[in-house]
Amino acid sequence: MLGLVRASAGSIRVGGEEVTGYGNRRWRALRRRGIVQYVFQDPLRSLDPDLTIEDSLSEPLLIQGVERTEAVERARAFLDRVHLSAELLGRLPGELSGGQRQRVAVARALVTEPALVILDEPVSALDSANRVQVLEILKELCAAGTSLVFISHDLGSIAGTADRIAVLYRGELVEVGSARDVINHPRHVYTRLLVGSAPTLHARTADRSEREALRARLAG
Repeated sequence: MLGLVRASAGSIRVGGEEVTGYGNRRWRALRRRGIVQYVFQDPLRSLDPDLTIEDSLSEPLLIQGVERTEAVERARAFLDRVHLSAELLGRLPGELSGGQRQRVAVARALVTEPALVILDEPVSALDSANRVQVLEILKELCAAGTSLVFISHDLGSIAGTADRIAVLYRGELVEVGSARDVINHPRHVYTRLLVGSAPTLHARTADRSEREALRARLAG
């Protein structure tokens, strides 16, 4: 979906545009337009440590030719959208908490108003309080019409955000369906193990002995 690896099968459409067969040049042009954005697992590594938050948020817009004044105003607006104060604009990433950095990373992905945002384990490195805050922001984005692809091993985090869930095991799609169906009625062994391992879903999942049995089936 980012064009970093050529698709071997199937079809990928972004904003109604068929992108499966795009070469590197067309993918670069698509990314430059900000149509597809990505939020990495570790914002401390993905945000330039020498750029202020204002510069990090403004940079994608300046690349598109937006005037500096407008870019800064939009940076301020999107910082507010992820519930962060404009006082942080002058700070460096290392001066922020982990939760603040992740919200800045989300704001940076949104500032170009993309058709699709891909998030790679966006809350796995956060404590419970910050995890809840970021997940609430993602729910708000979904409600506002932003399309998200949320990559995670934690189905508990996905449960309240996703409309549909696709489960990959050893590089193959083994289960896909509505979030409700996949979580409440998992069919594949690996899906059942994921559901059973989610702390926030324990009321609906297998006990420890059942999870051990599922792991044994996968290993065998």
